[in-house]
Parts: sequence; structure tokens; C-alpha cells
Amino acid sequence: MKAISGLYAITPEQPDTECLLAQVNEVLKGGASVVQYRSKSDDVALLHGQASELLALCHRFSVPLIVNDNLRLADLIGADGVHLGRKDASLREARVVLGSNRIVGVSCYGDLELARQAERNGADYVAFGSCFPSSTKPDATRASLDILHAASLALHIPIVAIGGITVDNVSSLLNAGVDAVAVISALFDVPDRALAASQFVQYFALPGKPGPTLH
Repeated sequence: MKAISGLYAITPEQPDTECLLAQVNEVLKGGASVVQYRSKSDDVALLHGQASELLALCHRFSVPLIVNDNLRLADLIGADGVHLGRKDASLREARVVLGSNRIVGVSCYGDLELARQAERNGADYVAFGSCFPSSTKPDATRASLDILHAASLALHIPIVAIGGITVDNVSSLLNAGVDAVAVISALFDVPDRALAASQFVQYFALPGKPGPTLH
């Protein structure tokens, strides 16, 4: 069974591939259990090269790599999954392309009905956010703790919280019932990324918290 839980690291925009790999390596050493490759670059060669190298790095840690937005790239490199937003490929299309054994996640913003629909259509997890003010997406739709709690009661697939998450507010998200927290700035915009990751991971060091399973 595929499961998503714990620290879900999302890569920052970084055109220097060696620098990106070094940063992600630190976060993996700190205990990240999922990595999402997120890049808005139009450089196809850069995207393919970075994603391919990240996939190899993640697999050395037995951690899945999920590609954000780009179904074609996920398929080309053999990524462990894809994450879809409102303007991306459909969940149905992702399943046709990737098959049933790879991970498909869906952004649901603050919309519980959208999450219910994603679950019915076969999503492996749903993401809600922004949960707090976010420097990455300052104008993003907000998802309240009440919505997260309602989702935890209504859904049977993992719930990922995203947006403005720090070690100071992560416990409120776990109390609301989320299974994973997706983090960019609080992981990568710090001097010691491994330490930052380990500080998040300690909140998930509880019995009964499943880790991600590769296909």
C-alpha cells in the first residue's frame, strides 16, 4: 500500500544542480520521508537532468520522488509519482500515464469537496493549503485548521498540509489530523538543513505513523 506521511520536502528554485542535490541530501539525512521536485523553469534539459539525479539520490535513501505539475517529466524519468494542481493534467490522465502503482497527489486548496472527489477518483493523497501565510505563495488560498480536521474525519487517504509551516506551528497541524507537512522555506532557507529536517521529523516519531512505500 502506498502511503504518505511525515516530512514532505519540496525543492526550492535552484538552477545549480549540484547545489540542489547537496541541499536535498542534507534534508534526506535529516529524515525527510518524501521529496517533491518543484521547478518553474522552461529549460527542458535542466528539468530532466535535475529530476533524474534527484530520483537516484532519493532512492539511495529509500524515499520517493514526486514531480510537481509535470506529468510528462514524471513519466520520462520514472518518478515515483506526480502532484497535480488545478491547472495541471487530470487525475484520470495521470493514472493512464503512470499506472496504478505510482503515487498521484492532488492539491485541494481549502476545498473539502474537491478532496472528496479526488479520493473517489483514485488519488493517493490530497494537499490542503496554504495553512499559514507563505512567502512562496503569498496570495494562496488559505485552509483553516477546521477544514483540516473535517478532512481527517471525512477522508481515508493521507492529508498533506502546505504553506507557511514551521517547527513552531507544525503541532497544530498534527492535532488537526494531517499525515504529512510539506515544507520549502523552513527547510531550505536555513543554515543547517539536516537539523531543520530532524526538528520536523521528531513530531512524527510516534507509534502507528506509517512511512511512504515505494512501488
